[in-house]
Amino acid sequence: MGFKSRARKFKKTKDDDDEKNSVIVPENEVKCAIKNCKNFADKHLGGRSIGRNKVLEVWNKSEFDEIKGRVKLCKKCYRILKKETKDSKEWV
Repeated sequence: MGFKSRARKFKKTKDDDDEKNSVIVPENEVKCAIKNCKNFADKHLGGRSIGRNKVLEVWNKSEFDEIKGRVKLCKKCYRILKKETKDSKEWV
């Protein structure tokens, strides 16, 4: 049995390729914790989970929701946070 016949034996059929090409798109589940934001904070969309103290530097306590000391932010709100806290580095 040569390498070509072995390759034909284990060659995938078209049905196997269709299953492989069908990509499952994850659902958006986690809302952004900033109350006036309508975006989602899922990890596959660039969302982040930030500690409450860092978020308090930019937003008031009444403007966001927290879960166990963490705040889920969408990508847009995370960029706003990074721009606002750019100058106040603790390690400098």
